[in-house]
Amino acid sequence: MFYAPDRAALDGDVVVLSGAEGRHAAVVRRLRPGERVDVGDGAGLVAECVVTCARGQQLELAVKARREVPRPRPSVTVVQAIPKGDRGELAVEEMTEVGVDRIVPWAAARCVPVWRPGDAKGVSRWRATAREAAKQSRRAWLPEVTDVASVSGAARLVAAAGLAVLLDPAAAEPLSAVWVPASGDVVLVVGPEGGITEQESAGFLAAGATARRLGPTVLRASTAGAVSAAILLARTPRWA
Repeated sequence: MFYAPDRAALDGDVVVLSGAEGRHAAVVRRLRPGERVDVGDGAGLVAECVVTCARGQQLELAVKARREVPRPRPSVTVVQAIPKGDRGELAVEEMTEVGVDRIVPWAAARCVPVWRPGDAKGVSRWRATAREAAKQSRRAWLPEVTDVASVSGAARLVAAAGLAVLLDPAAAEPLSAVWVPASGDVVLVVGPEGGITEQESAGFLAAGATARRLGPTVLRASTAGAVSAAILLARTPRWA
């Protein structure tokens, strides 16, 4: 999958891949005339194409068909406490491949990295990682990576959700037993390696979250989001 800059770029009978996408297709993937290529707008429209011309770092594609992919339901949001080092990018990559629709970087009290509201550098890295992972996993809908959220901002997402789960290794009930709605928003809250504070936990529970444990072992913050999303998605038509 490759992505056009906007929906209008997919309107004609010919699509031109240039810039970073053209370089990836022509130089890295080495696509040649006659090969099949899908190009999407990241918002559900996919053009099924065939390469007609490869010129340097640019490809010309003939559009053979178009299809609209409905927005997945239920949508899954992961409020992800910011891990240290490159584990944040790993978490985003895995969640994107699993099918998470929205990733919310959360500046939890016990996060080692300090991201301030408006921190563009870290968020930009996560967005770039999500885009590349979406290409690899052939997603018609690009996941949204939001700006950094505070605990109050994350709690508002919890309050608006059809199902909100706070991952807690000490919770009495397992995540696998939770009821998953057929539509609406599912929100998962993943805390930092050091765990969330009592105040943070109380705030999420007061907003409507239910505390659930993943299993007998404790996962890293960078993998818990993808694993928990997979558990829930396996119980929806999205993975049927």
